[in-house]
Amino acid sequence: MKERTANNVHEAFVGEAKAYQRLLMFAKKAEQEDLPQIAHLFRAVSAAEGVHSRRHFALLESVSDTQTNLERAFQSENAVNGVHYLRMQQEAEQDGEEATELVFSQARDVEAEHANLYKRSESTRLNSSHT
Repeated sequence: MKERTANNVHEAFVGEAKAYQRLLMFAKKAEQEDLPQIAHLFRAVSAAEGVHSRRHFALLESVSDTQTNLERAFQSENAVNGVHYLRMQQEAEQDGEEATELVFSQARDVEAEHANLYKRSESTRLNSSHT
C-alpha cells in the first residue's frame, strides 16, 4: 500500500475506533439517564463503527497464528508500558497534570500485567503443545 493511502487508512481506523468507544460511553450515559432507546441507538451505531474500524485494521495489519499473535501482543504491551506510557506519565508530571499522570501510571501498570499474561499464555501454550 502506498504511504499516503496507508496514512489515510490509519487515520480512518483511529477515527472509527474512537467513535466506537465514544458511542459506547454515550450509550452508558443514556442508560444512566433512563433513556434506553437512545442508548440502543448509540450502541447500534457503535457496532457499525466497530465494523468499519476492523475493516480498516485488516488493511493495515494481518492476524496471524495464535503463537505469532501472542508474541506481537506481548511486544506491543511492552512498548506501550515501557516507552509510551512512561513518557506520557513523565510529561503529565512535568505539566503538573496530577489526574492525568495518575491515569497514565495506572494504565502503565495494567499494560505491564497484560504483557505478563501474554507471556504466561505463550509459555502455557508451548508447554501444552509438547505433551
